[in-house]
Amino acid sequence: METYILALDQGTTSCRALLFDRKGSLVATAQKEFTQHFPKPGWVEHDAEEIWEVQREMARQALEVNGIRPEQIRGIGITNQRETTVVWDRRTGKPVHNAIVWQDKRTAGYCEAQKKEGHQEFIRAKTGLVLDSYFSGTKARWILENVPDAREKAQAGHLLMGTIDSWLIWKMTDGALHITDTTNASRTLLFNIHTLGWDPELLEHFQVPASMMPEVRESSEVYGECSASFLGKPIPIAGIAGDQQAALFGQMCTRKGMVKNTYGTGCFMLMNIGSEPILSRNNLLTSVGWTLGGKTTYVLEGSIFIAGAVVQWLRDGLGLIDTSEAVEALAAQVPDTGGVYLVPAFAGLGAPYWDQQARGCVFGLTRGTTDAHLARAALESIAFQTMDVLKAMEADSGIAIRELRVDGGATVNNLLMQFQADVLQARTIRPRVVETTVMGAAFLAGLAVGFWANTEEISRIWETDRTFEPQADPAFIQDKIQGWQQAVNALQAWSTNQPQTP
Repeated sequence: METYILALDQGTTSCRALLFDRKGSLVATAQKEFTQHFPKPGWVEHDAEEIWEVQREMARQALEVNGIRPEQIRGIGITNQRETTVVWDRRTGKPVHNAIVWQDKRTAGYCEAQKKEGHQEFIRAKTGLVLDSYFSGTKARWILENVPDAREKAQAGHLLMGTIDSWLIWKMTDGALHITDTTNASRTLLFNIHTLGWDPELLEHFQVPASMMPEVRESSEVYGECSASFLGKPIPIAGIAGDQQAALFGQMCTRKGMVKNTYGTGCFMLMNIGSEPILSRNNLLTSVGWTLGGKTTYVLEGSIFIAGAVVQWLRDGLGLIDTSEAVEALAAQVPDTGGVYLVPAFAGLGAPYWDQQARGCVFGLTRGTTDAHLARAALESIAFQTMDVLKAMEADSGIAIRELRVDGGATVNNLLMQFQADVLQARTIRPRVVETTVMGAAFLAGLAVGFWANTEEISRIWETDRTFEPQADPAFIQDKIQGWQQAVNALQAWSTNQPQTP
């Protein structure tokens, strides 16, 4: 009887369930979007009960549509949107408030006040994170401060807090397990990445009772079984990882110095830095990559706000293309950008600059500039921003990076991938299966239940679709990089003299 690993991918806009066989091939998938709630400007919420119902429906659908029986599932792995925070009552099983999403900015003012009071470095030294509304700790604090009776219930031990992985597992096990893994814990501002435990000083600082917190487990182990009501029979739950860490594992970046970049609306680049955490000197984040077999691997992470979104802007904002896929053909009409540089800082500049006041700009326009030049400059901007983060990682780690593994929608663009290899002077590798995030969750679960023997076996089934080697003249590329750096410097000089936006 053929057996499979079921991977649940709980994302920001949809819930998915995917089945993988022993060859690492995707054999079934189900996906459904859920509701986004925007109660106030800058606020983003999800209904945690709806997420649970949709995720359960997709898990069942992935099996039913393909005629797969529950007894054919060896284990379940979970990957999830990180930082999104749920607080619920352990007695009723009901959330006391909508889940506050990672994108939510309601605690930004609190974070700025904390920085002014000098708490940034103390928190960063313990967590590897910057003090930002992005992370979970300030979201949990907000719920306790603003939901009637929440603080009192929490102090009495009645409330539980968790990221989406914790919430799903609690529901899948009918409340038997309140757990998370080290990757998700490391994104909360409440977890000490050196001791690998909830930090009493941080819990006290953010006023989150320790009784609310889930037990922290490894990223790959048999935590327990889902109840029979979930899929029809108990099945081991055996893998958990936040989405970007799952993608790193799914790309088999298991050796120190290996790097992956996910090209979506923005970009998330993670670097395996080995068994010791490195606190960045270049505005990157330090998190847990995974804990496996008693050993913890750490990562450096850099976020780029606008990547694929710049192509959407060409399509929707300027009307230069009808579909995002058409950008490659348009850009290929010209051999270069004609000296044009586009810095797509539509929402500020991310790592390694962290300039929230920056805005998008175009330099080098002439009467000869065409839509093709703009399209090529837009694609090149994605590669240049990736280079900026990668160079920061090299500086922090002391490791020269010779290879970048890539995934995400924009990686189908061969022109972009070739320019990425050229500008990095490093090979760029695109895998055959681009579902690297959910594959990471499947791999972690499969290892725990013996579906795969070890990472060496998984590495043998991981297949390359195409490798892009550097081809351009290094002197030409260096001139291009210098032009990009001048464009960013000019933008930052402009942004420092602009009125502060709220």
